[in-house]
Amino acid sequence: MGGESVQTPLLFSRMNTTWIEISRSALKHNIKQFKQLIGPDILLSCCVKGNAYGHGLIESARIMINSGVDWLSVNALYEARELRETGVTAPIYIMGYVPLEDLHEIPDLDARLVVYNMETLKRLEEIGREIKVHLKLETGNNRQGIRDEDLPAVKNFLANTKFVQLEGATTHFANIEDTLDHSFAMSQLEKFNEMTADLDIKIKHCANSAATILFKKTHFDMVRVGIGVYGMWPSPETRVSVERETNREIELKPVITWKTIIAQVKNVPSGEYIGYGCTCRVNRDSRVAVLPVGYYDGYDRSLSGRAHVLIHGKRAPLLGRVCMNMIMVDVTDIPESKLEDEATLLGRQGEEKITAEQMGEWASTINYEITTRINERIPRVLA
Repeated sequence: MGGESVQTPLLFSRMNTTWIEISRSALKHNIKQFKQLIGPDILLSCCVKGNAYGHGLIESARIMINSGVDWLSVNALYEARELRETGVTAPIYIMGYVPLEDLHEIPDLDARLVVYNMETLKRLEEIGREIKVHLKLETGNNRQGIRDEDLPAVKNFLANTKFVQLEGATTHFANIEDTLDHSFAMSQLEKFNEMTADLDIKIKHCANSAATILFKKTHFDMVRVGIGVYGMWPSPETRVSVERETNREIELKPVITWKTIIAQVKNVPSGEYIGYGCTCRVNRDSRVAVLPVGYYDGYDRSLSGRAHVLIHGKRAPLLGRVCMNMIMVDVTDIPESKLEDEATLLGRQGEEKITAEQMGEWASTINYEITTRINERIPRVLA
């Protein structure tokens, strides 16, 4: 797998007025951090669902594969299909629901499938081709999963199946990231161990980024790392827990930088309004820069009047409401600003930086949502 070729990234043109830069070195660094954490005998699966958490499915997957990642985890069939069409041959694990009528594609894609419905298992058997599955066991999250009382029927089916091959078992923690009290997660882990005690499986896995960092006993045969591999912490509590409960030194480097350019600079006299709803009124003679990016692109409207962007390494506050395709920022104190200068929406510029965590606070959400909601049409370029 590590020898797979990496194709040249899509050509980038400044015809694009907003773009995403993906740091190869930061992504490779984060992968190395997790590989050191788990050791050589445990499989590392990186989650590339949600357009690789907004970082670009294909672009991120290529770097991961050439950096020694063992498996790729996706949410949907189309993501697995895109990876195969790009030439990825590494194992692909589909974590989301695949409609019954689409299950016939699984063997063609040589993908692993999470299962938790008898209907899915029966349809897989009807396809008549070997398909590897992983049982999703319900331990307390009450999302996907087979409840304890339903497991005997599943075991009986698997004991008599010809084509459905049980390869693994998994579960998902409900409260391991957003707390300093991990007792509920440990109760889930105990139940997972009980439910898998008499299952004949090759790959047992349950660790997300937080579990991988915090608890070695969750590693089992494979870990599924998501947010952490992109250089973002699952939560502030996870970071505090690392300091309190482990002797590990973990450095995660953000992978993503989101940029745009200045489309206009104008002088606005004191007392005039900026943008829709007249929600912003300048109280001094101001220079205002218009940036061609908005909520269509994934720059959330809730950032209105709260966020900053970086221009010439300085913070320029948003003025007025985020529009569908434009935002306005105050560059009065950045007199060198001019047409088509770069503006950094997310990431570092000079000595200043805007993190996904900061943007999450401004938008009253989490870092996951900030990056995954960046419009997929925006080009991702490797830097």
